[in-house]
Amino acid sequence: MTRPDYDLLIIGGGMVGASLACALAGQDLRIGLVEAAPFAVSAHPSYDDRTIALAQGTKRIFQTLGLWETLGPTATPIQQIHISERGGFGFAHLDSRDEGVDALGYVAEARLIGAALLAKLPTLSEVELLCPARLERIAIEPEAACATIRFGDERTVELRARLLVAADGANSPVREQLGIAALRWEYGQQAVIANVTPALPHNRVAYERFTKEGPVALLPMSDNRCAVVCTVNESDMPAVTSLDDAGFLALLHERFGDRLGPFLRVGRRQAYPLFLLKSREHARQRVAIIGNAAHTLHPIAGQGFNLGIRDVAALAEVLADARRNGQDIGDLAVLSRYADWRRWDQRRTAAFTDILTRSFVNPLLPVRAARNLGLLAFDLCPPVKRALARQTMGLDGRLPKLARGLPLTA
Repeated sequence: MTRPDYDLLIIGGGMVGASLACALAGQDLRIGLVEAAPFAVSAHPSYDDRTIALAQGTKRIFQTLGLWETLGPTATPIQQIHISERGGFGFAHLDSRDEGVDALGYVAEARLIGAALLAKLPTLSEVELLCPARLERIAIEPEAACATIRFGDERTVELRARLLVAADGANSPVREQLGIAALRWEYGQQAVIANVTPALPHNRVAYERFTKEGPVALLPMSDNRCAVVCTVNESDMPAVTSLDDAGFLALLHERFGDRLGPFLRVGRRQAYPLFLLKSREHARQRVAIIGNAAHTLHPIAGQGFNLGIRDVAALAEVLADARRNGQDIGDLAVLSRYADWRRWDQRRTAAFTDILTRSFVNPLLPVRAARNLGLLAFDLCPPVKRALARQTMGLDGRLPKLARGLPLTA
């Protein structure tokens, strides 16, 4: 075989793709990381900084990669989670002390996660940053994946790699060009996200509040801010979009209730459509699919990004083992080990978020009563609570080495 330009070509340099490049550092792999946007992070903090919920398992992976010492001091721990339905009698809560961990998860600003990755990548001699650049065409040959990359100055180059990894988001050009089918289900809703300041302290409690219009999530942030994810039906979006800040805060208070008092301030609001997407394939000869390109979930319970980081940890381990054993990292037999490993976690997590989303929209009184009794029963059953907590923390099932604090060479 003609020596390829790279062992590994990652299409998509967002947080999942960049994390894979960091995870494979030191494995004697030449890695190209293709990203459409320039690798740059704003140095200026903002009230409106977008946040991401990081599961306990994701924290452990970032710790093993040497990223947490930068991220940890700025992340807000989630020490309790409170789950309830507006107008219902049932509720449930999870507590980090019951699970024997310092936090159930953390809320980190996406800008700072990006900054930690950006600081790490240039120190990795095996990684070449190809940006701003876009994928134009792919051809899969028996011994290489061939990609045509167009740079921002309109240059095009033909690159060959033993393995091409699609980390290019829900509307993945890689998946589309290769004709890999994906199941997509539209929820008919949008998520309105913003940061708000409540009158009362959040005390590091995250809230999941179900309403007939859809769930409302509040995540604790620094300076007593909360990150809000408010689900709105498509038909109601024009009315919600037209609200001024006071009107939106009133809407949020009406849906969430008085637990944190009135909301005093809201930042810039953004909205995006909600859908469930599942790729029919996660591996082909010379191709692996990770992150949102493989699965895009409803934001309820904050599982999407964490599922993608578990993809990273598993794929990195499979590739490191293959490299150490002298195997071709792009061979389907190798990549099938990744796909088989991830299948159960991906299906279970997607089903969990989908069932939660659907089960709380039925307004019939008997169904609502059953839901609330179910919440109370869940709260009174420690084994069930522990099982759910470990799943949402990313600590259940077969854990990759990185999630156990072990280097890939261990």
